[in-house]
Amino acid sequence: MLVSGKELFTAAKKGGYAVGAFNLNNMEILQAIIEAAEEENSPVFLQASQGGIKYAGVEYIAGMAKVAAEKAKVPVALNLDHGTDFSQVVQCIRHGFSAVMIDASRYPFEENIALTRKVVEIAEPCGVSTEGELGKIGGVEDDIKVSAADATFTDPQEAAEFVERTGVDALAIAIGTAHGVYKGKPKLDFERLEQIAAATDIPLVLHGASGVGDEDVRKAVERGICKINIDTELRIAFASAIKKVLAENPDEIDARKMLGPARDAMKEVVKYKMRLFGSSGKA
Repeated sequence: MLVSGKELFTAAKKGGYAVGAFNLNNMEILQAIIEAAEEENSPVFLQASQGGIKYAGVEYIAGMAKVAAEKAKVPVALNLDHGTDFSQVVQCIRHGFSAVMIDASRYPFEENIALTRKVVEIAEPCGVSTEGELGKIGGVEDDIKVSAADATFTDPQEAAEFVERTGVDALAIAIGTAHGVYKGKPKLDFERLEQIAAATDIPLVLHGASGVGDEDVRKAVERGICKINIDTELRIAFASAIKKVLAENPDEIDARKMLGPARDAMKEVVKYKMRLFGSSGKA
């Protein structure tokens, strides 16, 4: 069933677990996520980035996701990931997204608050949950590129003011993760996470979690992370499975025989993450 992201956030915060948010770009990725959620009896966020929307089109993304959610036996939210444009947020809400993230972290503090508040004001009456971002997460997320030099950690006191003035349902924070493939081992600032959780008392979101060690993920969930975004690890599983098929049969031309194993490989990644995040059995 398609539900508001707020429903998933609230249950996760109360239950002390995190819900996985997995990016979809095509049917096989969507099937992998939904099948995993049903097998694990886990709530789940489906999400589309700006790149995913450009690739597949918002109509196709929304259409596929809504069909899958309506058939699913578990609660599913459809989220816009890293929306940076107000009109794009409006477009996603009109097409039935049940959650939106507005990423105005590239702007100065006051401008970030103003744009985020504007999104909250239109999303809330529609029953659509909102996620803002404070601090700059390094790495590359489709069209968003933040160098290591420009990445900044979230300030706990600024976070408290941001939440109070915007009214967001959840806050994405920067505590040492990065988008894309890590070149070294990420080092998360758990003390900062604890301070932000104490100062805001709302569900917190961890972006750039692909490649973060399991022990660190568990620590983050214990300290207030309620939604964890995964994309890169799905891409790796997808590509590895297709390469394996073609290595074993270079003359293969049936897309189903390539995409089927890729779907199965991604499903196993999603199931593992759901167990790690503590959301298995929570649907």
